[in-house]
Amino acid sequence: MTMRKTIAISGLAALAGCATAPAPVPTAVSRPMTNTVGLERVIGQDAAGLTRLFGNPIQDFREAGARKLQFAGASCVLDTYLYPPSSGREPVVTYVDARNAAGEDVDRAACVEALARR
Repeated sequence: MTMRKTIAISGLAALAGCATAPAPVPTAVSRPMTNTVGLERVIGQDAAGLTRLFGNPIQDFREAGARKLQFAGASCVLDTYLYPPSSGREPVVTYVDARNAAGEDVDRAACVEALARR
């Protein structure tokens, strides 16, 4: 092999190492809810329905078609996760987390009830 071919092949190999893969596109993934007893007022609601029930959220996060609305009261913080049921549709609640001020998990249904009463 000639020196010129060796240099050309080495250069191409070096450039191939610099190529980057396309950045992954984030996808919204909802964790399945196994126990929704007491959450009937929340699961399936859109953002407007949640605002009617709890008032304005204290946080509103949006990312890649998904949305997280956070509501808080004296006894708990409720995170509601909204995902579109199909392309082009309004996101609805598919998952809910609840915790106290110390960050410990609390009963989600009790938190929903406490926040809806205020």
